Amino acid sequence: MKKIVFATNNSHKLEEARAIIGDNFEIVSLEDIGCHEDIPETSTTLEGNALQKARYIHDRFGVNVFADDTGLMVDSLGGEPGVYSARYAGPGHDSAANTRKLLRKLEDKSDRNAHFSTVVALILDNKEYIFEGRVDGRIASFPSGEKGFGYDPVFIPENSAVTFAEMSAEDKNLISHRGRAMRKLADFLK
Repeated sequence: MKKIVFATNNSHKLEEARAIIGDNFEIVSLEDIGCHEDIPETSTTLEGNALQKARYIHDRFGVNVFADDTGLMVDSLGGEPGVYSARYAGPGHDSAANTRKLLRKLEDKSDRNAHFSTVVALILDNKEYIFEGRVDGRIASFPSGEKGFGYDPVFIPENSAVTFAEMSAEDKNLISHRGRAMRKLADFLK
């Protein structure tokens, strides 16, 4: 079985990727290859950050690798938090603080339309590939649900009455931005 590194140590993302990609590849984490460095994400685009992370690992470890970057774009906030979604409330990657800041900024807004976008950058046999996924929806007035991570408790996807955090992992993966990008990656890898 061919091994491929997912440039993350986020256990939720690893579980999602392994479930979607299946048994064609052994998906390993940064920790599995002994990478404990803080990988730079200095681009102003999701694609730029995904490529930056994949290239960083490929150049230092010489492995097949894919990396992702995801952003939540809220229409009435001019696309915020966007590429800064994980660090919206500060550098600590604090999901609860990020969500609180988002809800505070939306308190007086009637337009709560938003979308999630994920870009996956793959470097396989020294060639680069890009896969994108998007899901439209809206931001709830308050968090609901215990599943998922990040902004999942406040994101209600289009044609749904519940947040991502109220869905099973399987149901979320069927329609989520990351699920869509990862399925494109999985189809390519097959």
